[in-house]
Amino acid sequence: MKALLNKHLSNLPGWRSKQKIVVLESDDWGSIRMPSKQTYERLKAKGLTALDKGDSARYSAYDTLANQTDLEALFSVLKNHKDKMGHSAKLTAVSLVANPDFEAIKANDFQTYLYEPFTETLKKYKRENAFDLWKQGIAEGVFIPEYHGREHLNVPAWMRALRNNEQQALLGFEEGMWAVGRDNGSKVFFQSAYDLEIKEDLVEQHQIVQSGLELFEQLFGYKAQFFVPPNGPVNNSLEQTAAKAGVKYVSTSKKQVEVFGDSITKKHLHYLGQSTAFGQKYITRNVIFEPSVPNKDWVGHAMKDISIAFQWRKPAVISSHRVNYIGALDEKNRSNGLKQLDALLSSIIKKWPDVLFLTSVELGELI
Repeated sequence: MKALLNKHLSNLPGWRSKQKIVVLESDDWGSIRMPSKQTYERLKAKGLTALDKGDSARYSAYDTLANQTDLEALFSVLKNHKDKMGHSAKLTAVSLVANPDFEAIKANDFQTYLYEPFTETLKKYKRENAFDLWKQGIAEGVFIPEYHGREHLNVPAWMRALRNNEQQALLGFEEGMWAVGRDNGSKVFFQSAYDLEIKEDLVEQHQIVQSGLELFEQLFGYKAQFFVPPNGPVNNSLEQTAAKAGVKYVSTSKKQVEVFGDSITKKHLHYLGQSTAFGQKYITRNVIFEPSVPNKDWVGHAMKDISIAFQWRKPAVISSHRVNYIGALDEKNRSNGLKQLDALLSSIIKKWPDVLFLTSVELGELI
């Protein structure tokens, strides 16, 4: 009852609309995460138990670069569902545009960080044809990349760990990945790209945001307008750098923890349509859909959240992740995720035939 009450209360403040709007946001596209099944088994054999702890387990087992089959299957489901305007369901693909260049970093003995566009990573993993599907999805209006970050990686924290011989970081590095635990007790995880281990890292983070947005435009031919900081922790001054590069909308938790380095934090309350200090609009999520998490009725759970959103005349902004739709490591995971996504979209249209599917940027423009 308390959880239900909180869902209603959290939908009270902020922008409203009489239209029944559904926005599907999916994070992590472009990042490596787990390179292969063989990598997963080798890391487990070496004792990296953090791979299977809590929510990390599904990412370790299923999440990797999308291949051509993954994207074709996803697009097929999205195009099978039309809103009242005849538009297909749309996925805002919240994307990373680069990954570490492991060979180059090793060659300079961890002294300098170097990265490669994710399109180069796709070539290394023999998935270069997948980028043609990205472009097809954009052209068809069903798969629209926006900005998650340059990498899904806390670059300065990771490089310090490598230079300081943190064993988990080094074992992961040798396998071409970084989503491992910490040896030194730090609460800053490598996946949290904009968390601050020390305050001095903020200068580098501004540079990372700027260079990542520049690379985004080079790869896709348009400027990113929507920014979703990975894993949540972020210093809000990065919003200014993003704003200067053309970002108009920023995703945030309704209860945000801003970081300042050296374990100093500050809490903020946010709502849909609220302005940042730099003139952008915050877009907050109010529906969760993660079918790769087992033993839960995710369609029913999401439908309840959407009903509450519509009751308070709020758009339903769905939080999902790439891991739910990837079969490159386990085809059953993709089949399960897309089956449930298909069921969710069917249920939405059946219950609300006047629904309108929008991207995150289209919602921002409407606000």
